[in-house]
Amino acid sequence: MINRFLTKGIGYLLIISYIIINGVMIYFDHYYLLLLPFLLGLIYLFIYRLDLVFLLIVFCTPLSFNFENLAIGGIGFYFPTEPLLLTFSVVFLLKYLLNHKSSKDLIHYKNHITIIILLQLIWIIICSITSELPIVSMKFFISRAWFIIPMFFYAIHFFKEGKHRISQFLWAYLLPVFIVTTYTLLNHMSHGFSEEAGHWVMWPFFKDHTSYGAIIALSIPIALWLYKSSQNPINKFLIQLIIIVLLVGLYFSYTRAAWLSVIGAVIVYFLFYFKIKLKWLITIGVIPIFFIALNYSEISYLLQKNDAEHTTENFSERVESMSNVSSDASNLERLNRWNCAFQLFKERPITGWGPGTYSFVYAPFQDASDITIISTNFGDGGNAHSEYLGPLAEQGLIGMILMITLVCLIFIYMSNYQIKCDDSFQKKLVLMIILALTTYFTHGILNNYLDTDKASVPVWGLIALFVSLKSYSSKQSKSQLT
Repeated sequence: MINRFLTKGIGYLLIISYIIINGVMIYFDHYYLLLLPFLLGLIYLFIYRLDLVFLLIVFCTPLSFNFENLAIGGIGFYFPTEPLLLTFSVVFLLKYLLNHKSSKDLIHYKNHITIIILLQLIWIIICSITSELPIVSMKFFISRAWFIIPMFFYAIHFFKEGKHRISQFLWAYLLPVFIVTTYTLLNHMSHGFSEEAGHWVMWPFFKDHTSYGAIIALSIPIALWLYKSSQNPINKFLIQLIIIVLLVGLYFSYTRAAWLSVIGAVIVYFLFYFKIKLKWLITIGVIPIFFIALNYSEISYLLQKNDAEHTTENFSERVESMSNVSSDASNLERLNRWNCAFQLFKERPITGWGPGTYSFVYAPFQDASDITIISTNFGDGGNAHSEYLGPLAEQGLIGMILMITLVCLIFIYMSNYQIKCDDSFQKKLVLMIILALTTYFTHGILNNYLDTDKASVPVWGLIALFVSLKSYSSKQSKSQLT
């Protein structure tokens, strides 16, 4: 009884002391102590409720902003997600290593997808040692690790707890995407939905319209799955509203690659819907390749005659501009970056120039004939614009092979699982993951965002969801997932 009285007394004393000290600090224009309750709350969650921290990170991801964009000291990290991800990674690893039962969970990491991801991390370390800019490359490795540890390795355990965890994850990501899209559309509307304004109205949440469009495209299959799986009329109405806003946001993102990625996902959906076999698909695919080979000269001439520009607000002309390789600056600059990636690879084919170094080293490799009006020599114009050629330049041939192998394994395993699965819930869920990742990895041919939280959190999270689903669909845990 006395101990409880003393505990309460000390607690009240600490609260009163905090109020008094904080009041004095505010009087002298110092507001730092206002953050103390939030900091203590986070510390408590990190110690006792990692699951809530995980969901908090997912929710904050679409709402995060880059300090570098705010011009406050040139600090290049996304707040609050990346500090949370780094802390989460350290805490999770410590808890995992100190847990004497953790070795029993290793079986769920024994799959080819996990092995390739680990090989990627190991190869990034090796390439960082031989890097042209070792500090930049080590920062890249640390950044990649703090994305993968929480969003893949922890997420596998998070999803094993059942369907409610899956819904929590998807809602935690979709709702803030809806908020950001609504904010962007309202901001865009005030500027007449002009194409020019469409490049920056999503600031400060997204750095440009291409990453914004990619995330909307990835979110649409998630929203559609939640709508189909929901039984609550209020939820269904809310999701309908979200889907409409996302589709409008996608259109006014003026992002051709995002439009193309959604079309790719629709095609993949119909392949599964009509149960088209792989051998038929290969046969069908050979026909256009053969046609292009026979008519290459004529097709090349028509492409050079195409002068449609991507800066137009006309939808059909903007789509047509995708094949303009004669005057469209965006397309020509992308070809310039790809050519530089190949030149960098030729110079260092084994370990590349180092992870994360492309934007710092590619400028001298630009051919004079490839220079466009938006080309730059200062490393401030982005990277290789490809999830596959970026690793080729930065991590050599092995880096690109590992990336392509990972993507192929993901879709092969998911496709086989989806086709053979008898459980309706799992079958539809895996199809949703396939479609969402199709939008991203199709977009990844033309752009790359896995070095940002915006893409890494949903991409690695969805991959972890499938691995968890597949791993824990055993006799001992089947009751949790079905």
